[in-house]
Amino acid sequence: MATFFQAVKRHFAGDAENRRSIRSILIGPPGAGKGTQAVNLKESFGICHLSTGDMLRAIAKEDSPLGKKVARTLEAGELVTDSLVIEILEANLQSDACKLGFMLDGFPRTLVQAEKLDSYLGEHNEPLNNVVEFKVNDGVLVDRISGRMIHQASGRTYHEVFAPPKEHMKDDVTGEPLMKRPDDNPTVLKRRLDIYHEQTAPLIKFYADKGVLRSVDAMQSPEKVFRIFVNILK
Repeated sequence: MATFFQAVKRHFAGDAENRRSIRSILIGPPGAGKGTQAVNLKESFGICHLSTGDMLRAIAKEDSPLGKKVARTLEAGELVTDSLVIEILEANLQSDACKLGFMLDGFPRTLVQAEKLDSYLGEHNEPLNNVVEFKVNDGVLVDRISGRMIHQASGRTYHEVFAPPKEHMKDDVTGEPLMKRPDDNPTVLKRRLDIYHEQTAPLIKFYADKGVLRSVDAMQSPEKVFRIFVNILK
């Protein structure tokens, strides 16, 4: 494993031309492990990771009409409007942190969003390199979601059964409190999965037709999924 990580670090520590080639989208249902793997890659190799869910949850905490509106939408397990998500995403893609490439987690979720993203990246001469689909059976997701705990500042994810923190409800690295998302419950998960299959799943065909889709069996161990994920990005 050490040799593998050393080789990957050498690859991702290359010059700007090589680093800029990392332009990826992560697709999969809630609880598939997209965020966990992206955070691992970001922490290990410094690759920009943009989670629209994290950005929207930050806005939802603001004491403003927009914050309250976004909060109600997220708690109901529904999707935020395309225009708002795209505005937030474009601002982040233009930041210094993402100048050498990016991984998008949670966007696009609809064909309309995918087409708008294609248009934006085309204008900047930065086409996608790959789209990684994390495949998990729906039945497995309830157990994953129900026990999930998040360290919001870093995005690190824990699980009450499968990956518990060293100290109950505290982040292993910082010791700060962990949180449970209000939408991490079976009722909201069913609604989120219905939306995913109805609106997001067609993206798989969209990107397969473009020749950039790669799939990962995300029901394997996190370590094996990470290894496959990194090899795809390379």
